[in-house]
Amino acid sequence: GPPAVAPQATPAPLAEPNTLVSAMSETVQSAADQVLQSAQSVTDYALELIGVRYKFGGENPEKGLDCSGLVKYVFEQVTGVTLPRSAREQAKVGEKVDLDELQPGDLVFFNTRRFAFSHVGIYLGDNSFIHAPNRRSSVKIASIDGRYWKKRFNGARRLVGVMPGVVSIEAAKSILQSLPAMADPSTDK
Repeated sequence: GPPAVAPQATPAPLAEPNTLVSAMSETVQSAADQVLQSAQSVTDYALELIGVRYKFGGENPEKGLDCSGLVKYVFEQVTGVTLPRSAREQAKVGEKVDLDELQPGDLVFFNTRRFAFSHVGIYLGDNSFIHAPNRRSSVKIASIDGRYWKKRFNGARRLVGVMPGVVSIEAAKSILQSLPAMADPSTDK
């Protein structure tokens, strides 16, 4: 038979009535992408701290980090948001998340000292989390399925994309940049 003719791809006209809607849905989509990217940045940054020694009350990698110090440091560096200092206080921010809905960047809490939310880590995905365990150890990855941790799991909180400001600075910029385009879709006249 005759060769199949590919339909010509016509460039989309710019100022269709639904441009505003698509610009808005793109903004929402890009905001969603940014949240994922932000979560990715949080976990990437945390992973770079593997091996940093544990120090009770430690808030920076040079001197050492404790569990909540690690979380506070990572979120401050990546998102610019200052979290409360203790694991117990950190357990009050963001939104509660169920164990089976964990996403990378979520905070996971454990009862390791006979009181709720006494230990915190950052969930990485694949049932693993990164944390600063104790004086005998340095920052490392553990499995949430491990017998010790499973038994002591206390709950999780989501900060990325939930708390104002916990979308990276880059994300905020790109969302802002997409706003003028929404207000005036007919730029190409």
